[in-house]
Amino acid sequence: MALTEGEITEALKRVPQWGRQGDEITQLFPVRYHAGVALIVHVADVSRLTHHHADINLTFDGVRFTITTHDAGGVLTAADFQLAERIDVIAAGHAQAWDVGPV
Repeated sequence: MALTEGEITEALKRVPQWGRQGDEITQLFPVRYHAGVALIVHVADVSRLTHHHADINLTFDGVRFTITTHDAGGVLTAADFQLAERIDVIAAGHAQAWDVGPV
């Protein structure tokens, strides 16, 4: 079920690094390329278990996750913010100095 504007505003407070772009939330995690691949695999495994997936873009400067609920017509739902919280926890383990800076 789609969240109201008030519910979205409150949910964004729980994931302050995520930005809203219309009916999506998104965040770029600045990690090196191979650390980004590991982060993607870890998030994909959790997404498989929760049956909710982010759109993922791996670039030279990190991994961008973009989340919306496609099954609900591309709107923001509670599941989107739950996934964002899970991604934040996972990404924290992939953000060590050797993951984000030059070797």
